[in-house]
Amino acid sequence: MKKKVVLAFSGGLDTSFCAMYLSQEKGYEVYTALANTGGFDADDLKKIEERAYQLGAKKHVSIDITKEYYDRCIKYMVFGNVLRNGTYPVSVSSERIFQALAIIRYAKEIGADYVAHGSTGAGNDQVRFDLTFEVIAPEIEILTPTRDMTLTREYEIDYLKKHGYEADFRKMTYSINKGLWGTSIGGKETLQSDQTLPEEAYPSQLREKGEEILKISFEKGEISAVNGKPYADKVQAIREIERIGAGYAVGRDMHVGDTIIGIKGRVGFEAAAPLLIINGHKMLEKHTLSKWQQYWKDQIGTWYGMFLHEAQYLEPVMRDMEAFLQNSQNHVTGTVSIRLQPYHFTLVGIESDYDLMKTDFGEYGEINKAWTAEDAKGFTKITAIPAKIYFNSKRVDK
Repeated sequence: MKKKVVLAFSGGLDTSFCAMYLSQEKGYEVYTALANTGGFDADDLKKIEERAYQLGAKKHVSIDITKEYYDRCIKYMVFGNVLRNGTYPVSVSSERIFQALAIIRYAKEIGADYVAHGSTGAGNDQVRFDLTFEVIAPEIEILTPTRDMTLTREYEIDYLKKHGYEADFRKMTYSINKGLWGTSIGGKETLQSDQTLPEEAYPSQLREKGEEILKISFEKGEISAVNGKPYADKVQAIREIERIGAGYAVGRDMHVGDTIIGIKGRVGFEAAAPLLIINGHKMLEKHTLSKWQQYWKDQIGTWYGMFLHEAQYLEPVMRDMEAFLQNSQNHVTGTVSIRLQPYHFTLVGIESDYDLMKTDFGEYGEINKAWTAEDAKGFTKITAIPAKIYFNSKRVDK
């Protein structure tokens, strides 16, 4: 009997080569699997399936993990206001972990002898796939022809042509990875430190003029309504916010960061929904959380995003961080108003029953109600004591 291999398949050049190479050169029974995190529509999925069978796949499956991706990851990235280096909403980075989890589950389900992916040796994805596979199914060997053979695009294209497979694999100017939580754009200008992406490089183009107010409602930190329309399905709520925000071409930026393998990396992205949701959520938290809740959430959110990027989702401490983030959202309920304009958005304000500005204690800069002038004088005098001791005992120049 032929040995089974499950190949993480996107239909691109590298995975197309792997599908044919593993079946024709190695004699494996190749099962191709696409794990969809929200970046493919029905037409895309059909074309990829046709390509898989043309390349010699024994069976192809599309696994929709969009809801799992939201429930197990996106939700917590919103709770933590996760923006890597204060910029990037950890889009593709976090998707790869859940794609790897889906692929290895399928491999175990059909009793595969091997699991394979088309990552090269120069990027982060090789680590994300390998590490996840190793932890979940150490008994299943990992095959990576593209990486192991150090192949060039030209070699892979020639190989496919010689074996009767013709497709348009001309290298596009930009490499685009689309998912529910944003789209990354790499190539050309992103490879230079002194350049930025031109308008035409972004998949979503400006459609709207003027301005409008977008209202996002949250209940315990999760989106509950968009412009007053309730959404039980959080994935659809994200899609609606993306549709509205992308029309104004907001959520674009360039991310520069450290890769898992140690080199610096630069990528452009468009993520209207993530940027609008995270910034709106963060403003609501400023009104509804205590000072120290906000402080510690900032620390946890930073670590959570870094661990996701570094392929450490399965580290047990991630579940501890998620428990903290979940508990912090008990009073993060209300509606955020955001003004949208071409290439720009502005946080307008919030409405919430848990707004900590609405108290009988006082109005900032206006009037004090819960303390007297003498209380304020005494508070200031006591607060000054540590600094007074330092300056007095050290006899430093004031």
